[in-house]
Amino acid sequence: MHDDPSDKPLVWLAARIHTPPFDRETRVEAGVLLRRLQRGESLAMPHARPMPSLGWRCFELRIRGPVENWRIVLRVDPDAIVIVDVFAKTTRATPHLVLERCRRRLRRYDADCGGRT
Repeated sequence: MHDDPSDKPLVWLAARIHTPPFDRETRVEAGVLLRRLQRGESLAMPHARPMPSLGWRCFELRIRGPVENWRIVLRVDPDAIVIVDVFAKTTRATPHLVLERCRRRLRRYDADCGGRT
C-alpha cells in the first residue's frame, strides 16, 4: 500500500504495535484497521467501540489475537488519528488505571497542541 497524502497521520502518544508482543497476524490486522481510519472510514462493532468516558471522538479498536486480545485506544481528530494507548485485554471492563492514563495523555497532548479538543 502506498501512502496517500490525504491520509490522516498517526500520532503515537505512547505504546507501539510491534512483534513481539503482537504476533504477525494480529499486527497486520491492527495496521489494516488503522489504515481504514486514516482514510476516513468509520468503524463500528466488532472492530471498534466508542469510549465516551474519554471523549466524543475516542474509540478502542478491538483486535483478537490467537493468545491475547488487544485494545488500541485512539481519538479521531480532524487532522490526525491519535493513538493514546495499546494494551492486552485481560478483564471484561477497561481497567481504571488505563482510562486514567489515557485521560492524562490526552490532556497533555491537547495542552501541547494549543488547546485542541
